Amino acid sequence: MRSLTHFFILLIACLLLALPAFAEDSSPANPEASTPTSSKPVGLDASSIPSEKVNQFVSAYLQVVALIDRREGELQGAETESESLRIQRDIEAEAIADIEKAGLSRQEYLQLLGLANVDPEFGERVVTLLQESTT
Repeated sequence: MRSLTHFFILLIACLLLALPAFAEDSSPANPEASTPTSSKPVGLDASSIPSEKVNQFVSAYLQVVALIDRREGELQGAETESESLRIQRDIEAEAIADIEKAGLSRQEYLQLLGLANVDPEFGERVVTLLQESTT
C-alpha cells in the first residue's frame, strides 16, 4: 500500500511539473546550454535551506500524502479515462492548494522534493522531521 502511495506522490509531482512544460518551447535554441551538470535541483544548497522552509515542506508533503490516501480509491474506481483525468486534475488542484497553504510555491515544493530524493543529507533531514511529525 505504501508503494502505491509513493506512486501517487510521484504522479502528483509529475503532474505539477508537466503544467509549466506545456507553456514552454520544448526545443531550446542551444541544447548544450540546457544540459544539466548535476542531478541536484538548480540553485539549491541543502545546507542553506532554513528550518522553516523544511518544516513547511514536511507539512505540505504530509498533506499531499493524506490527500492521496484519501482519494486513491476514487481514482482507482474511475470507470472512464475522462473521469480518471478529471479526478487527477482535482487531486492536483487540491495538492497545489495544500502546498500553498503550507507556505510554499509549487516550484519550491518540487525543488525540495527533488533535493530530498538526490541529496542524502537533506533527505535524512526530511525523513527525521517526517518521523517526528508522525509519532
